[in-house]
Amino acid sequence: MHIQVVLYDGFDPLDAIAPYEVLYAGGSASDGAVTVELVTAEGPREVISGTGGLTLRAAGVLDPQRADMLLVPGASGRVGEPGEVPEEEVGAGEWRQDEFIPVLLGRTLTTELPALLKQAMDDPDTTVATVCGGSLVLALAGLLEGRHATTHHMGLDMLDATGAHVVRARIVDDGDLVTGAGVTSGLDLGLYLLEREVGPRVAHAVEELFSYERRGTVWRAQGPVPTTL
Repeated sequence: MHIQVVLYDGFDPLDAIAPYEVLYAGGSASDGAVTVELVTAEGPREVISGTGGLTLRAAGVLDPQRADMLLVPGASGRVGEPGEVPEEEVGAGEWRQDEFIPVLLGRTLTTELPALLKQAMDDPDTTVATVCGGSLVLALAGLLEGRHATTHHMGLDMLDATGAHVVRARIVDDGDLVTGAGVTSGLDLGLYLLEREVGPRVAHAVEELFSYERRGTVWRAQGPVPTTL
C-alpha cells in the first residue's frame, strides 16, 4: 500500500507529520507493506506550512494512479475573533503568514489539487483520508456532497454547508473516504488505517512504540441506528 501525504502552502505540520510517522513506522513493522511519501500537486518542492513558516520538502508529485491512498492535512493559521472577516476573499491572493484558515483552504481551489483529488475520489480502488481541515479541502472542491465525514469542531458548520453528512466523531470511516477530526486525530487516523489495511498486530506494535493509545470510537454506517439518549 503506497500512501501519498499531500502538502500545500499553509498546511498544518502536525496534521501531516503525525500520520506520516505512524504510517512510516507501520511500514517498518510490516516488512514494507506500507510506503509513504510527501507530495504536492506541483511536484517536488519546498512547502511552507502555516505554523511559523516551518518548511517541509515534498519529494514527489501527487499521482492518483500510483497511490493506493491520499492523505490530505488541514491548514494552520488564524481562527479569528467572532464576527471577524478576512481582508481577502476565500481563495484570493498569494500566501502569507498568519492568514485565516478558510482563506488558506480556499486557495487550494486555484491549484491542480481539486482535479487530482476528484480523480482519486472517482476511483473506488483509491482511498482518500483527511485530518482536521483536510476534509474541508475536499468539501470546498465539491467532492463530499452526500458523504459522511468529520473535521475540526470549529469547521463542522462549514462542512455541513457543503452538503456532507457531518458526524461528530474522532474518526469517520465512509469506505474509500476516512476523515479525522481535530489536529491530534492524525495519530488515531494513522493507527486506524494501519489496523484496517495491514492488521491489528502491526497497529498495536506502532501504538506501543509511540506510547500512545488511540482515542474515540471509529464511526461507520453499520449496525442499528441508536435511539435518543
